[in-house]
Amino acid sequence: MRILLVKPDQEAFETEIKDDLTSLQETVGGYIQALYPFDDPVALICNEENKLLGLPLNRALYDDEGRVYDIIAGDFFLTGLGEDDFSDLSDELMKKYMEHFKYPEIFFRSGNEIVAIKQTEGYMEDIAEKSLSEPLL
Repeated sequence: MRILLVKPDQEAFETEIKDDLTSLQETVGGYIQALYPFDDPVALICNEENKLLGLPLNRALYDDEGRVYDIIAGDFFLTGLGEDDFSDLSDELMKKYMEHFKYPEIFFRSGNEIVAIKQTEGYMEDIAEKSLSEPLL
């Protein structure tokens, strides 16, 4: 089965896994949980106990206003949805979500919100440049 695998601190990448429960569980390192956070026919498959196990934070999920409403911890992947089960991720959806999850994120709390910053190439230089050019008050 063709999937998009997303690991903490890495760019998302396309890979193949077997279409059976054991392979799904091995890919996320434990019991699976399927989430459906997007309008497209895709499932996000993650470790059901990702936060309880203290797995490293990976990528944020955002609401319609662009605010973080959840963070997926540990490895996860996206798969297509067939009539009765998971299926290959189509070329179109692979490209779309590869771009969506391309860059790793770092997280911090600001007041009552959690903020995610994508770690694009040169992101540390951008942060340093902004912090030097903006007043502290």
